[in-house]
Amino acid sequence: MTQEHSQRHFGTDGVRGRVGVAPMTPEFVLKLGWAAGRVLASTPGARVLIGKDTRRSGYMLESALEAGLAAAGVEADLLGPIPTPAVAYLTRALRAQAGIVVSASHNPYHDNGVKFFSAEGGKLDDAVEMEIERLLDEPMECVASEHMGRARRIDDAAGRYIEYCKSTFRRSSLRGLKLVVDSANGAAYKVATAVFSELGADVITIGDRPDGFNINDACGSTHPQALMAAVREHHADVGIAVDGDADRCQMVTAEGRLVDGDEILLVIARRRRELGLLRGPVVGTQMSNFGLERAITAMGMAFERAAVGDRHVLARLVEKDGIVGGETSGHILCLDIGPTGDGIVTALQVLEAMQASGEILARLVAGMEKLPQVLVNVPITGDMRKLVASSAVHAAVVATERELGDGGRVLLRPSGTEPVVRVMVEATERQHAEQLAERLAACIRERAVAA
Repeated sequence: MTQEHSQRHFGTDGVRGRVGVAPMTPEFVLKLGWAAGRVLASTPGARVLIGKDTRRSGYMLESALEAGLAAAGVEADLLGPIPTPAVAYLTRALRAQAGIVVSASHNPYHDNGVKFFSAEGGKLDDAVEMEIERLLDEPMECVASEHMGRARRIDDAAGRYIEYCKSTFRRSSLRGLKLVVDSANGAAYKVATAVFSELGADVITIGDRPDGFNINDACGSTHPQALMAAVREHHADVGIAVDGDADRCQMVTAEGRLVDGDEILLVIARRRRELGLLRGPVVGTQMSNFGLERAITAMGMAFERAAVGDRHVLARLVEKDGIVGGETSGHILCLDIGPTGDGIVTALQVLEAMQASGEILARLVAGMEKLPQVLVNVPITGDMRKLVASSAVHAAVVATERELGDGGRVLLRPSGTEPVVRVMVEATERQHAEQLAERLAACIRERAVAA
């Protein structure tokens, strides 16, 4: 496991504090399980659910978490390979004190990480996170033998989650639809097929043969080419792809065209409005295509942008009392259904909109005209934020925005993971966007050299 990607989520909202810079070694995960258990052990009969995806390293890290929780006197319920949103749901449904997922989401097999859910299936309270972090610096002491926690397998976990997913579908069945479902050789390799099949669809499966190493490997929502080809080959109505832990969804039309998270978000928001359920703004991110914003506002709905990351989308939705938001990657939030992104549930919302409208998927997304989006990464060795805020760069951005007018958008974003400034330009013509993006990138390079 690489250091860069083996540190993942402490809390469902992203990397935080001490845990954000710690490699996912079994020693660290053992200590993390103990620290979390110490905080949760204040609740009598505390129990924690543990789920994982299909990475080989999940066996080791699951056992380390189980041992750490037991050492703190907390019971552990083992769910086995199951989607991240399933752990969020089951934590609520089984009234556990917390849920933990061993997964690195859409990353390759050699990465791994740990995500936490609160008893309500959302992010942990900040105070709880801070106390867990504090305990990581304390010496690990086991409770007495008679107080140690036990572990058990929850054999019907997958079945419970399948029934939950089906309950979010407002139509009678999916009979008459032929679907190709790509489970990314990940956590949804059994449950995704079951959900769509039990609702009556004719399901063809790919990416459903995990071997511990092929998760997200040329498959799933991050590599949709195999799905696009399979939809055309089998003359399917729709293709559905999730990522390794099944919290993201991308779809494919009958013609084999990819439908990304922006288009999915438009379909779901429009359907919520038709049902009279939509409230607050539809929330995208700084990277959401300008075409989404124009389509949403043209329909009379409010649209707002949050910083990149599902935690920022969630925070904006909560702040503005909204219920629908998401990212281009296909991480979609429907807060009237659940507190976290769910790839299977997201796909069901789109299929419901198709049935309600009587339209094929290609027609449902035809109202959104995506603008060409050009992204240039500019390597920087100095203070990226100071550079982006400099007067020369600011003036170049203003000039570019003036040239684009209402026909495009500019975004400069210092990366949170790499020493680069990301320059993004959207325009009605790709060549124009490329010219403007390179002009801004050149300005940033010149200022970096001068500094």
